[in-house]
Amino acid sequence: MSRTVVVTGLGATTPLGGNVATTWEALLAAKSGIGLLTDPQFEQSPVRIAAVVKEDPENILEKHEARRMDRSQQLALIAAREAWADAGSPELDPTRLGVAVATGVGGVISLMEQYDILRERGAARVSPMTVPMLMPNGPAAVVGLEFGSQAGVHTPVSACASGAEAIGYGAEMIRSGRADVVICGGTEGCIHPLTIAAFAAMRALSTRHDDPATASRPFDKDRDGFVMAEGAAIVVLESEEFAKARGAKIYATYGGQGLAADAHHIAQPEPEGRGVIAAMNRALIDADLTTKDIVHINAHSTSTPAGDVAEAKAIRKVMGSDADHAAVTAVKGAAGHLLGGAGSLAAIASILALRDRVVPQVTNLVTLDPAVDIDVVIGKPRQLPATGQIAALSNSFGFGGHDVVLAFKSYS
Repeated sequence: MSRTVVVTGLGATTPLGGNVATTWEALLAAKSGIGLLTDPQFEQSPVRIAAVVKEDPENILEKHEARRMDRSQQLALIAAREAWADAGSPELDPTRLGVAVATGVGGVISLMEQYDILRERGAARVSPMTVPMLMPNGPAAVVGLEFGSQAGVHTPVSACASGAEAIGYGAEMIRSGRADVVICGGTEGCIHPLTIAAFAAMRALSTRHDDPATASRPFDKDRDGFVMAEGAAIVVLESEEFAKARGAKIYATYGGQGLAADAHHIAQPEPEGRGVIAAMNRALIDADLTTKDIVHINAHSTSTPAGDVAEAKAIRKVMGSDADHAAVTAVKGAAGHLLGGAGSLAAIASILALRDRVVPQVTNLVTLDPAVDIDVVIGKPRQLPATGQIAALSNSFGFGGHDVVLAFKSYS
């Protein structure tokens, strides 16, 4: 069977705000959530720029909750609770409720903290919660337990495409008839001296320490790398039939997804965007859309020299002349790169762009790279057509050559 899937709930905690409303407001205002890391543990770090969540999860959760969860799990639970409440806290048979929550890195902070305890205080002091905190499926498990999901709890791990792939997986659970409602998205909480040092060793990070707020510059000719960020973005998907029967508000229709792989390099993008092109085309086919239907593209654009150009080439190749009329933005200029949570945050921004019919400008984009031949939104938000059905694509890519593209349609 194949059923129409709709979006009924949104939740987020990001460097721009502690919920969806404040995050969206900051995106539209081109505010930056990026700053210098002032904790002493980062004093010797080669890069001291990151985007920390606006609201510390330990100030939101109960103490007994927080101490039993890794930071990635804390963030996921906060975002999931918001999304569930926003969806109206649906009442349903738990065997019809699914979860697909992803992370790119998992509980690395808990792993490192417990290793320090092992070295300094001995094995007897290692927390019995270490394995549940460090395992990559921990955030999905925490969310599944919170809401009693019995249709399946899943964790697709595809680096920085993980959050997007989780949404696509959740939609397939509904399309196939396995679930009526799925809580899905991505999370990451891994800002740590080790991860910073590791990405810095790859020369992937911006080193703009003199002006950290402008360090992430998607599509800008002076970009010099991405900025690590933390946060979570969660959506509630439902079958249209189930959502309408209970009178739920509907943000947008999930159109479909496109999956592909570059088969090129573990970290570098394929220069001509081969996998991106395949994923975008597959998303259009799955959503029964043409390039003329697409008025907005939320680009993965991380602010790396090679990645931004490869993606722009792919967008132009797929869209052709229609690329001149598809407003392109990228949330990482404002929020930084949420890694496993990046794809789901981009998806939420795409959904809200369709709802409000406005696309945020790319924060910190001053001079467009001449090699970027697409319609990037610069300077101020762009209004979308005021009437009629409109559609958007949300691009997400990850180390390993993972390519995931989601399609959404306005709902009426």
